[in-house]
Amino acid sequence: MPIIDGFDDESIQTIGHLGIVAGAYDSLGIGKVIDRAIPKTRQHHLTHSQVVELMALNGLGFIERRLYLFPEFFDNIALSRLIGPGITRDYLNDDVFGRTLDAIAEYGPTELFNEIVAECLIQSEFGSHCVHIDTTNFSVTGNYEPDFGTEEIQITYGYPKDGRWDLKRFVLGIAANQHGVPLFLQTFSGNESDKESIRTIIRDLTENLKSPEKVYHVADSEFYTPETLQLLGQHTFWISRVPGTIAQVRELEKSDLPYTPCQDPRYSYSEHRVKYADIDQKWVVYHSEPMHERQEKTFNTNLEKDFEKTRKSLKKLSTHEFVCEPDARTAAEKWVKKHPRYQFKEISVVAVKHKDRKGPGRPKSDEPVTVVYTLDAEIEFNPEFIQQETQKLGRFVLATNDVDLPPDTLLEYYKGQGAVERGFRFLKDKSFRAAEVFLKKNSRIQALAMIMVLCLFIYSMVEFQLRRALERTGKTVISQTKKQTQRPTLKWIFFLFRRVREYSVLVDRRRVPKIANLTDDLRRILGLLGPPYEKYYF
Repeated sequence: MPIIDGFDDESIQTIGHLGIVAGAYDSLGIGKVIDRAIPKTRQHHLTHSQVVELMALNGLGFIERRLYLFPEFFDNIALSRLIGPGITRDYLNDDVFGRTLDAIAEYGPTELFNEIVAECLIQSEFGSHCVHIDTTNFSVTGNYEPDFGTEEIQITYGYPKDGRWDLKRFVLGIAANQHGVPLFLQTFSGNESDKESIRTIIRDLTENLKSPEKVYHVADSEFYTPETLQLLGQHTFWISRVPGTIAQVRELEKSDLPYTPCQDPRYSYSEHRVKYADIDQKWVVYHSEPMHERQEKTFNTNLEKDFEKTRKSLKKLSTHEFVCEPDARTAAEKWVKKHPRYQFKEISVVAVKHKDRKGPGRPKSDEPVTVVYTLDAEIEFNPEFIQQETQKLGRFVLATNDVDLPPDTLLEYYKGQGAVERGFRFLKDKSFRAAEVFLKKNSRIQALAMIMVLCLFIYSMVEFQLRRALERTGKTVISQTKKQTQRPTLKWIFFLFRRVREYSVLVDRRRVPKIANLTDDLRRILGLLGPPYEKYYF
């Protein structure tokens, strides 16, 4: 290849935001943990820790590529800079990734991730006073071979949260702290119920995650079962939304309660001491103005549709013939009890005569006839019942077994549940290629699930560290809306680095690497992150 102006096209390679990913991998000590847990035992070019780093680079590369196309992702990536001197694209193939996934599966994906988290939390500057727990499922295609050497899940049909009833799936459970950083993962068979999987996560989490802080386990209503509450007892603290199917909740939601304003003016609350499943606890009924407004619009729209549907039901009843007037009135009473939203605006029983003989014409005065009775009625809304329904709009009930926890703090901690939900959205984002799983073995799917959550772990940790550094220094970065912010998303930061390239120039017949498109703004971001990140760009 001829050299033009000191460099050639083949010398230009992409770094982009991948140097940030590599810097996080180093600074968090992930490679050291993996080398210690699953060391290289054969004469391969790459260690398992290097292969995991490559998977993380690909997973956070925001490129749609399936596992068997992983090697192509690295065609123009500066591997020697990011992974190690002498590492080239030629070292990468499907077998390399498959061997590492097998090694992770044999060691235990959950156990390996726990060790990574434990190592990172030692050096982190945040605590974990809230642990948010949730599950989701991922659809997969293809056939999967059982691997009898591992404790594996079953890839099978289950309730599809993505609407794909035709695909088999597996369930992924995550526990994340209040900053959205995943602390624990566990995979389950595709038909595992949310209640069972959440109970298993909490039991295993309490055994593995030790913290000197007072920790609250936070979950949605699937958590709130007598079995789970009794499993945790009185001394493992939890926060949960109480299911609306419980009779006491339905009663509270429609009661005329005295409310106290929250510190957040959009909310108010009413406290109640309850004993449920033999556990002393506090229930707090909250009223949310924004939720009330949203639900009221939906309620009014549905009310109009329901009115028309109910009028058709009444019209059908009006065509029925009864043998006597009391039967007609009894039927009307039963009908209105089944439709408590409505009451009769007008109602009458009409006697209808049918002649016994067949043929045209009206019956004569002395001709025998059969008298039947029909209903003639109009309905309107029942104002008392409608008031009861609208009264519970915007209400929800949270429970905790820490009866001293203030309602404002309880609400704040529960609202953090969005952190793990954002994590699931991240994993299922179509720009995050691990959202679709194409593998051969059940055990490899479990291992890849660990890689997926590891990507989320790296992403969340770097985002947290950058935001904390911006707050500490008082500096800002420009956002997508061209405003200065101290809380940028890491995806936006990745976008800012998209043009960074490595190229080499010939100096005294020797190639010298250089970096292109690294602006002063990008240098400031790297300075905030620190030397482990800067070394991949300077």
